Amino acid sequence: MNVAMPCQFIDIDIPASGRRFTIEYQWINAQLSDAPLLIFLHEGLGSVAIWKDFPQRLCDAGGYRGLLYSRPGYGQSTPRAPQEKWDVDYLQAQATQVLPTLLHALGLDDSKPWLFGHSDGGSIALIYAAAFPQALSGANVLAPHVFVEDFSLDAIRETVAQYQSTHLKQSLARYHADPDSAFYGWSDAWLAPQFKAWNIEAMLADIRAPLLAIQGIDDEYATMEQLDRIKATVPHCHLLKLADCGHTPHRDQPQRVIDAVLALVSGKVE
Repeated sequence: MNVAMPCQFIDIDIPASGRRFTIEYQWINAQLSDAPLLIFLHEGLGSVAIWKDFPQRLCDAGGYRGLLYSRPGYGQSTPRAPQEKWDVDYLQAQATQVLPTLLHALGLDDSKPWLFGHSDGGSIALIYAAAFPQALSGANVLAPHVFVEDFSLDAIRETVAQYQSTHLKQSLARYHADPDSAFYGWSDAWLAPQFKAWNIEAMLADIRAPLLAIQGIDDEYATMEQLDRIKATVPHCHLLKLADCGHTPHRDQPQRVIDAVLALVSGKVE
């Protein structure tokens, strides 16, 4: 039976930041050396652990290898300094600096992976696909953001209130060594006044690889205009809008997501 390997750690230097980060990562089905490689890019409050068993299920269904990692500030990776504020372009930095540096450190420069990104991770996947159009085989993005909606900001403000008044912080502590690092890195960036102008639509026209965008109709953090704008800029993108599904399609409709990814990777998507 295929099983995920224990988490490992690697140090990477990001020249643009002048900093070294310790990155938590995990392989799935590493023995399948010739299989397609899926790289999982977590959400704005995510980590390696928060994916639970979904990456294993998807990789087993397709016969894939998988690579999960926690971005700086998340999981067991180097936490954000308490007073550190992430810049408006923090998602671009993750896509164009951190991810390529990690791939190089792991000897995966020429791996041409498939990306699987959720929420913030979906935006990172889109930016990477646009910035390095020949470096990947394709991308699957779930509930990605390409511009900022008031609907999203209102939902994040509500989540901040829950973090400060409910057991949400204790729940996130199961997945992060420093839950404040993850939570306030994400929420402070999104709620900064200057972030309202963040928009990556223009760069999406550079995406050449196969692309699948999935969103739940009941998404608590975004409207379907996110997917519609992706399609308008990337005509070859395949859309999947899921009923009875919120912001986490791989949790709410896992089999639909698995089937759609398998179809894209195999070239059989309709």
